Amino acid sequence: MTVTEQATRQTRPMTGDEYIESLRDGREVFLYGDKVADVTTHPAFRNAVRMTARLYDSLHDPARRDVLTAPTDTGSVGVTHPFFRTPRSAKDLIADRDAIAEWARMTYGWLGRSPDYKAAFLGTLGANADFYEPYADNARRWYAESQEKLLYWNHAIINPPVDRDRPPDEVRDIFVHVEEERDDGLIVSGAKVVATGSAITHYNFIAHYGLPIKKREFALVCTVPMGTPGMKLICRHSYAMNADVLGSPFDYPLSSRFDENDTIFILDKVKIPWENVFIYGDAEKASTFFPGSGFLHRFTFHGCTRLAVKLDFLAGLLMKGVETTGTKDFRGIQTRVGEVIAWRNMFWAITDAMANHPDEWIDGAVLPHLDYGLAYRWFMTLGYPRVREIIMQDLGSGLIYLNSNAKDFDSPEIRPYLDQYVRGSNGVDSVARVKLMKLIWDSVGSEFGGRHELYERNYSGNHEAVRAEVLFAAQASGLAEEMTGFAEQCMAEYDLHGWTVPDLVNPDDVSLHRR
Repeated sequence: MTVTEQATRQTRPMTGDEYIESLRDGREVFLYGDKVADVTTHPAFRNAVRMTARLYDSLHDPARRDVLTAPTDTGSVGVTHPFFRTPRSAKDLIADRDAIAEWARMTYGWLGRSPDYKAAFLGTLGANADFYEPYADNARRWYAESQEKLLYWNHAIINPPVDRDRPPDEVRDIFVHVEEERDDGLIVSGAKVVATGSAITHYNFIAHYGLPIKKREFALVCTVPMGTPGMKLICRHSYAMNADVLGSPFDYPLSSRFDENDTIFILDKVKIPWENVFIYGDAEKASTFFPGSGFLHRFTFHGCTRLAVKLDFLAGLLMKGVETTGTKDFRGIQTRVGEVIAWRNMFWAITDAMANHPDEWIDGAVLPHLDYGLAYRWFMTLGYPRVREIIMQDLGSGLIYLNSNAKDFDSPEIRPYLDQYVRGSNGVDSVARVKLMKLIWDSVGSEFGGRHELYERNYSGNHEAVRAEVLFAAQASGLAEEMTGFAEQCMAEYDLHGWTVPDLVNPDDVSLHRR
């Protein structure tokens, strides 16, 4: 392709309809003993698919263009979501953050693995392509293609909870590994956990996170299209389908459209073409992919922004809830509502700090500040459970003092009782009160709500790793040495005999022990 042809190449993100159609690729998804014929029409996935389609359509909405799009930097003529591009300044990172937040608001913060989530990785590939040598050209190609089409990637990076007391290389019957090297690619088998939302994505990214690996066949970082033969997704119970069968959108307003089904991700002799490989055979590079790739800086940035939006939503629900129960002016209630808002404020502040104090990277590229991102990883494991606890504690029985189904309001026999006895405070009628409380219950008390606490607790890694890695990052950056040096500076100003600095006065003239 000539320079002129490249400069006039027209590209654009897919539309919502195009996204829906792209999922009809023969992918093997299993649920309740059956193979799902079409995820776009199955009750377990169809509304999550359509909520994602909203995100794609928003990229073509003139009213959202300034926030949600930016020119591609691939040489094409077109736009993309800003987070898919290489940022080169704090201003760029603020634009990335605002675009992430805009999409998160469209899902009220409940779609954790939206298409921009894996842009945390894809957006690094342009500046950091050389890291993937001898597969650097693959990185450059995927950087351009994913940005121009806005491909929806997800990942499967954690080994299943089987034989975790053994080194990864020894669990060959379970963990992902290469069985055969061929001229046209690699034959790969094994399982990963938990492949959240993968049933409605285009590609799955496979990498390793956990104990270091040593053997060549386990040292693999690659991507695989979701329709690839031999790849199978075995889904957990569907909250969305349960909501459709037993309830209604009124009863389960979140479960019914934001269920990112978590799956057992299995590769059974799947062929990975060489052009889809990022790392292979280099055990050290595969084991240290996270700090070396820039992904750690960026996925914490995305996650913190999404969580901040989610807490905006939960704080709003809590304030409406305590008003409806008539407790909003109780002193104790006010202190805990204030605590929820404080958690919300802190996470928004972290996104500001990550963007406005970027880490310099490669050839003028920047990354969100890692130390602050790691702080978010730790605080979210405390903050989200605490917010959920406050909501359940202070709304109490109000969350289950509810009728069973929206249809109850159609019953002439019990409707008068509902209107009298299930109304809210401050002039809130029964339908409005039940609608609010069912939404809050779906947020924190339903299977969907409980799963979200588990998700936020473990989103960034296990609870010990997210704490230990704060220390390891400080040691690697020199911050730990700087802080211990600061303490040593204080200690150097005195010894057994008193002050060692000339501007302070020793207590020899007044000390009972020095006379």
